[in-house]
Amino acid sequence: MADAITVSVLGTGIMGAAMARNLARAGHRVRVWNRTRAKAEPLAADGAHVAGTPAEAVEGADVVLTILYDGPATLDAMRQAAPSLRPGMAWAQSTTAGVEAVGELAAFADEQGLAFFDAPVLGTKQPAEAGQLVVLAAGPAEARDAVRPVFEAVGSRTVWTGEDGARASATRLKLVVNSWVLAVTHGTAEALSLAKALGVDPQGLLDAVEGGPLDMGYLRAKSALILNGDLSSPSFAVSTAEKDARLIVQAGEGAGVRLDVAAAGAERFRRAAAQGHGGDDMAASYYASFDDPAS
Repeated sequence: MADAITVSVLGTGIMGAAMARNLARAGHRVRVWNRTRAKAEPLAADGAHVAGTPAEAVEGADVVLTILYDGPATLDAMRQAAPSLRPGMAWAQSTTAGVEAVGELAAFADEQGLAFFDAPVLGTKQPAEAGQLVVLAAGPAEARDAVRPVFEAVGSRTVWTGEDGARASATRLKLVVNSWVLAVTHGTAEALSLAKALGVDPQGLLDAVEGGPLDMGYLRAKSALILNGDLSSPSFAVSTAEKDARLIVQAGEGAGVRLDVAAAGAERFRRAAAQGHGGDDMAASYYASFDDPAS
């Protein structure tokens, strides 16, 4: 393809691997790195170059896309990549890193002369694999043409929130959206755990709200995972959800807002992880309602 570019993807977990595959399918040259190399190796079958270090991965790249666990992990990877970074290179930072961490990442980008884009995404495993994520992005208008092919390959649309990535306007919106997603997840989990405790058929809940304003596809999707015990292939893992919940609480505290539900939700995720569900889908919040993890 005439407009093919070289994209370096740092982080090939659930989201990063899917995004890398879609970039390759769009005809771009893809270079990938992951701290655990075994998670990146399967992408070689999709035509990606699997690098041994971040510096090797970003060598010759037009755009660097980071989607790692958190801000510190991202900053560490980019510092390792520094020898191969060059002024003017575009960096799309898609990790849910938190407001404060985005400022630190933007400062590093400024030191390196990079065009920095705060670009978290909305969506989980399935939309990521389908290239149907929603990209929330903030960054300089004059450099957007560089990242547009990347955003178009991984997402169905891009929502621009500003021109200064350092202000973390896209990350702020992502935290707001995630606060709602996590609240609905816990609401579903608690309602089903209460149904179990009270001897109520959980299908009764779904039947009672069917077709009304309280009904939603998300309720039914997460209910099915819980009721079928099908949580081991996560679209969004408990451990990552706990991290995001704590970032949401931290952001609220920094803005003078108490987020009691988010704080309680983070604790539910912590309990679920302690019961052995850290790698399961976040609907495993259900198990946090019971002292016996086998419930």
